[in-house]
Amino acid sequence: MSDTELRVSKIRNGTVIDHVTGGQALNVLTILDIDGSAGEQVSVGMNVPSGRLGRKDVVKVEDRELSQSEVDVLSLIAPEATINIIRDYEVVEKLRVERPDVVTGILACPNTNCITSGSEPVESRFEVLPDGVRCEYCGTIVREQIAEHIESQ
Repeated sequence: MSDTELRVSKIRNGTVIDHVTGGQALNVLTILDIDGSAGEQVSVGMNVPSGRLGRKDVVKVEDRELSQSEVDVLSLIAPEATINIIRDYEVVEKLRVERPDVVTGILACPNTNCITSGSEPVESRFEVLPDGVRCEYCGTIVREQIAEHIESQ
């Protein structure tokens, strides 16, 4: 290995999220509710050269496999991402994220007048658009900072 190469070690068990849109790795950590307080072992590569994307981010999370709801939200900010499940240092499953038509109970509507924002027990429901999401109750469209609207799980 030369002095100009950066080596990130393999993980024994966990998930590697590859082909994340460049600059979105910190939002991936938000989606996964990783802030360092629980002691998770995480490796992040940001703006790494990629033949397919130009620049990409990579996130490795030890001892954790993603839930379907996490993958659904991830697909909103990283539609080209691949999910690699690692066990005993080997890739045992490789998946491409697929954008769902609807995400339910994952995002909070930013419209304070929306029925989902009040005291009513109404679960949020967003239609997935090519460039964002639209609240199915009030029609509010979110195109940027989708990760900021993730509800606490």
